[in-house]
Amino acid sequence: MIFEIAEIDVIAGHETAFEAGVAEAAPHFKAARGCRSFALTRGIEHPQRYRLTVGWDSVEDHMVHFRDSTGFQAWRRLVGPHFAAPPRVDHVERVIISF
Repeated sequence: MIFEIAEIDVIAGHETAFEAGVAEAAPHFKAARGCRSFALTRGIEHPQRYRLTVGWDSVEDHMVHFRDSTGFQAWRRLVGPHFAAPPRVDHVERVIISF
């Protein structure tokens, strides 16, 4: 499994609306081919900065199958108006798991 990590800065004052949009968009991710997990975190030091972490079976499931879907279009329609700048997206894989 790989993880998409999107760092998203939202417009000041849009935090509640952005979070509501993400919650509404979650089913589109859950229904997507290869999607295994979905989480949104919010910065403490920078409360307008969020990180969306989505677990996918492969980069292709995210970049091809989801990005070309109506679910992605719905995601952008719901949250895009709240972006202060385009999201920064990386794909990562776990190399060490510890506690």
